[in-house]
Amino acid sequence: MPCAQLKTIDLTRQASCVRLLALDVDGVLSDGKLYFGNQGEEIKAFNSLDGHGIKMLQASGVKVAIVTGRTSNIVAQRAKQLGIELVLQGREDKLKALYELTEHLRLDWNAMAYIGDDLPDLAAIIKVGLGISVPNAAKTMAQYSQYVTRLSGGHGAVREVCDLIMQAQGTWDEALAPYLSTQITAEP
Repeated sequence: MPCAQLKTIDLTRQASCVRLLALDVDGVLSDGKLYFGNQGEEIKAFNSLDGHGIKMLQASGVKVAIVTGRTSNIVAQRAKQLGIELVLQGREDKLKALYELTEHLRLDWNAMAYIGDDLPDLAAIIKVGLGISVPNAAKTMAQYSQYVTRLSGGHGAVREVCDLIMQAQGTWDEALAPYLSTQITAEP
């Protein structure tokens, strides 16, 4: 069945249709806690597993976007480190931000996955082809999500979804291959 015609969720089939993974930040890429230093500087912790998963997913041909209601230099820095070019900060209306992405990238909604954790993410989770929440999300989110990760936001949830998408699209083995190499490339 073509991706545009999927109505009921078949997780593997829907994940195989994803061409863009959009991510909230607080509670998804981070654990949701907001840390502030004595001078008012904002501090966030990001999971390295999530970061590597994002890099592998992008290398497989799936675009990644960050859509967040807050504005932070830390998020811009992390996005740059990960090669994420689509960064929409200060966007309380997540659905409107995703609409702009669909127009810019000429994507069907069914080709998008979105991971969120709280009510500002709800409309986006409902609209996209694969709406995802995390176990540390507001309780209402699971009711409207097609998938709830096993791992919490900031603790590998994004990596779990990246791996899921690559496995569904048949790109996981290629992504894994360099790490399984038994050939020694350096002289002892």
